[in-house]
Order: sequence, then structure tokens, then C-alpha cells
Amino acid sequence: MTNKPVAVRPSDVKPEFDRMRRRGLLRGGFSLGALTLLTGCDLSTHSGVDAALEAMLRFDDRIQEALFSKSRLAETYPASAITKPFRFNAYYPDWQVRVVDPATWQLGVSGLVQQTKPWTLANLRTLPQQSQITRHICIEGWSQIGQWSGIPLHSFLKRIGADPRAKYVNFTCFDGYSTSIDMPSALQSQTILALDFETKPLTPEWGAPLRLRIPTKLGYKSAKNLQSIAVTNTYPGGYWENQGYDWFAGA
Repeated sequence: MTNKPVAVRPSDVKPEFDRMRRRGLLRGGFSLGALTLLTGCDLSTHSGVDAALEAMLRFDDRIQEALFSKSRLAETYPASAITKPFRFNAYYPDWQVRVVDPATWQLGVSGLVQQTKPWTLANLRTLPQQSQITRHICIEGWSQIGQWSGIPLHSFLKRIGADPRAKYVNFTCFDGYSTSIDMPSALQSQTILALDFETKPLTPEWGAPLRLRIPTKLGYKSAKNLQSIAVTNTYPGGYWENQGYDWFAGA
């Protein structure tokens, strides 16, 4: 690491800049020199570029977190605006959709909570529900409007006695996926544990039997096929986040 800017050939860092563009990290049009000065990293090596990218990701997360407000809601739409057919999306193709028996499935709960008893689908159905028609925004550049119904996450967290001072809520899925969100985003009123899609119980391709739906963030935060929820002060990362995607991921 050094504080002195280093001249770099464009060809040396083109792959990294392409990757940054895809993730929207250069919204303000940072130059290579500005990136060097901001991070204090030596960009003459790939390790220096990786360190700069990591610094920019964390900087981007801090800015998004500072701008976040629980009172700022994602736009909602009338039923006539729902996209049909809605597009399937996952980190695997549709022919690899994972299936679990809803009769034996249970949602595990752990971490900084008072009640760790697993929840069955029938138990979750007894909790108050809300419906939303919101836009799903994919980091790939497309978006569609869908209707989801389920349990407000803030209500569920209160029910299990989650510590509201905790930093993170982590979600793991039985299909191998995972993601995590900050506690303020978890407590935002539009963040739900969805049980239904388009007024019918979730089917496997839409994340059955339970998924996270969080319209204030990019689509990869709305984890499908939930298996467990953990409240923690230890940074949990996530499937895409561990590969260099934004952690906060505000839409």
C-alpha cells in the first residue's frame, strides 16, 4: 500500500473496470487516478486493484446505508401493472429448481433472539399477513412488477424476541443460497417473509415454501427457499456478496 498514485496501462485493469461497471459502482464517473487517491492503493498490481475495488464496495455500502430511511418506501402499483408471465430468476437454471416437502419443512431461528423454536408453514400462516405489488429489480438490468403476500419481517422478529440493536439478519436457504441485510432494512415496513405469489401459495420456482421479499433492495437480496434466519452482530456476507457484489444493495 502507498499514498503515491501509480500510472497503470488501461489494459492492465480493463477486466476489473468492466466488473465495476456491471455492479454500478462508478455512478459518479470516478477516474483511475481518483480511485487511487481515494483508496490509497497501488494499482500497479492486480492485488492493488482488488484492494481498491473492495474499498469502493465498502464506501458504496456506507453511502447507501447513510441514505437509507425506514420511512422511504418502494413504489407500489395497481394490479393492472403486474408483469405476466413473471420472469424466473435464480443462481441456477429453471430446470434445477429445488423442491422441499412443505409438510416437513421448518424455518430455523437462531442468534440474538429469545425464542429459537422452529416454525412450521402452518404456524407461519397464523401470523398477520400483508400484500404488496412492487417492482423486482435485478442487477442484470431488468425489472418486473409482481405481487407478494406474507408476514412483515419486523413483526416476525418481534415475535421471536430478536434484539433490535443487532447489526444483521442472515438468511440461509435449502438450495445453498444465502444473503444478509442490516437490521434497519429488516425492520422496514415493506420487508416481508413471503408465503404467496400472485395470491396463491408459493411454488418451487418462486421460492416455496417461504422467501424474503425486500423491494427496497436489488433482487439478489430477496432470498428464496428459506431454511433459517439468524440475528447476529457478526458480518454474515452472502452468496453473491462473498463474490464481490454490493452488500447493502439498495435498489
